[in-house]
Amino acid sequence: MKKLLALAMVLCMIFALATPLTAFADDAVTISLWTYPIGKWTDEATVKEFIAAFNEVHPEITVKVEYLDYTNGDDKINTAIEGGQAPDIVMEGPERLIANWGAKGLMLDLADLVPAGTFEGVASSCTTADGKVFELPVCMTAHCMAINKDVFEAADALQYIDLEKHTWTTENFFKAVQAVADAGYDYVGTVFCGGQGGDQGTRALVTNLCGGTYANPEHTEYTYASEENAKALSLLCNQAGITFDPAIVASDEIQNFVNGTFQMAFCWNATQEVNNADALSFDVFPMAFPAPDGVPSLQGGIWGFGIFDNKDEARANAAKEFIKFLTEDDAVYAKVVEATNFQPVRDVAGVYEGNELMAEYALMNPMMGDYYQITKGWTTARTEWWNMLQRVGESDGTPEAILVELTAAQDAANAAAAAE
Repeated sequence: MKKLLALAMVLCMIFALATPLTAFADDAVTISLWTYPIGKWTDEATVKEFIAAFNEVHPEITVKVEYLDYTNGDDKINTAIEGGQAPDIVMEGPERLIANWGAKGLMLDLADLVPAGTFEGVASSCTTADGKVFELPVCMTAHCMAINKDVFEAADALQYIDLEKHTWTTENFFKAVQAVADAGYDYVGTVFCGGQGGDQGTRALVTNLCGGTYANPEHTEYTYASEENAKALSLLCNQAGITFDPAIVASDEIQNFVNGTFQMAFCWNATQEVNNADALSFDVFPMAFPAPDGVPSLQGGIWGFGIFDNKDEARANAAKEFIKFLTEDDAVYAKVVEATNFQPVRDVAGVYEGNELMAEYALMNPMMGDYYQITKGWTTARTEWWNMLQRVGESDGTPEAILVELTAAQDAANAAAAAE
């Protein structure tokens, strides 16, 4: 409660100093905000603070909030779209706002709302080939993995890690896993493949291990059926301490890592450590994914606001005013970013000032690679990926057999991309 009161006081002071916005209409209007679980943007009290501050400037706009999860959030939105009741604002990433609903012509172009100074790589990932912006980016992260530092230290496996850069080579990754396995741990790391949840972790693991790729730079086709990725999966299949589990997804992996059953997590970022801080009994050490030369291309995450085109000008204008309020003023924007537990998408003073944990995870940001999630056929590609991992886990573990499975999955994904 003290933290919430402190946040409220800070927001009141910031908003009092921020440049006032002018209400665009006297008529009352109600808009809906549906948000996926992005840091504290699923915390009702925190979100209410932002809305209350917005209403100090725009009392004529009512914002109703729906909190989604990744298990059924897509189904809820798709059902709402089919029923002509799509939300006004959705807070999520480019793979949904741009590559899915935007590509279907359901989103408004927000190009004129992107603040100056937004990082070029982020802005370009939220911009279509014809210059439309279906997502106003708010925050970003470079997804990483993590290890139980206490266990790795006891197993003398820290010698294989660059502790300053939080990186390791492919060779040293497998040496470290073997050392922990030799210390008596059967579940050092698990390739979860029960669904698409958190699949950015398995994609980054596989494509980095032997220098493979997932999609081409033009984002027109998938490229993961390669000898490099087949070799990477073969190495994982045949490594003691690494298992393939078709019964779990990333949320299960995270829980098993937090409770000490698994000694590393492939789906991790700063938000996970913050959210699980009270349950952790060991020192979490965030790690970049292993690469042959120790220089990985990390899977990025970008989150922001998209506005559905509901053919209602008043609601559209109200939705734009809401996201402008949260993103244009630097002081306000800094608090919005902190509520996500991710990193800002432009240089702004005061974000996470003095926060050593966030500074540690910020080391990963320069390692962020291509944002290939906007490749066409993305929904099919994700489904094919985790199904492929299940088949690989049941295979004989040879690169030849694995390449067959990779090719089948890639062909289906590229067929879906070509059909869009």
